[in-house]
Amino acid sequence: MTAEPVIDTQDSPTAPVVVPPTVRASLSPSRAADFKTCPLLYRFRSIDRLPERPTVEQARGTLVHAVLERLFDLPAAARTPQSAGDLVAPQWDRLVTEQPELGTLFAEGDPTGVTEFLRSATALLEGYFAVEDPRRLEPAEREALISAVVDEELLIRGYLDRLDVAPDGALRVVDYKTGGAPREAFEARALFQLKFYALVLWRTRGVVPRMLRLLYLKDAEVCDYTPDAEELLRFERTVVALWQAIEQATERQDFRPRPSRLCDWCSHQALCPSFGGTPPPFPATSAGDPLTDARSRPVVPGADE
Repeated sequence: MTAEPVIDTQDSPTAPVVVPPTVRASLSPSRAADFKTCPLLYRFRSIDRLPERPTVEQARGTLVHAVLERLFDLPAAARTPQSAGDLVAPQWDRLVTEQPELGTLFAEGDPTGVTEFLRSATALLEGYFAVEDPRRLEPAEREALISAVVDEELLIRGYLDRLDVAPDGALRVVDYKTGGAPREAFEARALFQLKFYALVLWRTRGVVPRMLRLLYLKDAEVCDYTPDAEELLRFERTVVALWQAIEQATERQDFRPRPSRLCDWCSHQALCPSFGGTPPPFPATSAGDPLTDARSRPVVPGADE
């Protein structure tokens, strides 16, 4: 399947959100999905702020996202598979410099491992070109932080991979997925993320996105979804209810594990009661700024990625 072109001739900068004094907390789609998947995982990531060692799959996703972002810095005619491939190694070097922990994924002096890793990232980029022609696109925004206030107390925010704006003003939210096209349960999680973005855009710009698009690069597949205002109203209530559940769990210091197949990718099994572990003592105060919901992407392969 090939994506149709969307040409943007508009300048659509991300407007800063003025946060009312009543706002007490923030929530991103990743953290919201964590709580839906497993409340204890939410606690480990958002309250305990436990470190997580990156995986090769996560690093590959980060690299591919970085290359696709830089690809659109090139003139339209230069956005070719060869140009994308030429960006892979320099972008990896940049990421390792900025995030030294990525360099620990491969044994020191193991050029073969790094070479195969870079080759696998290039293969995913070939999947991208199979479904989209970047020479026919001029994205309005890339890797943009967007945010909005709902229920007067909750700031919802997230990073868009890409936002396309058509000449008639229609919005298309595009998200790159470096894992394979998922089964229904995992696809629902991915659409949850995109509905989150659609809600923010609707509340801040007064426009319901015409299309939410998932590009699965490994399988060269496209998943399109068209939201409407009524659906986003229901989704907003769902997000507010989810945050209320998080607040109740925090007050009670009660975040229970919810075992699933996603446990196979969890970094915290040693601390999880479902695997015979014991969580650390609950922090006296939640670490960090309650208005700062740490970004974590890519996440569990097969879920968001």
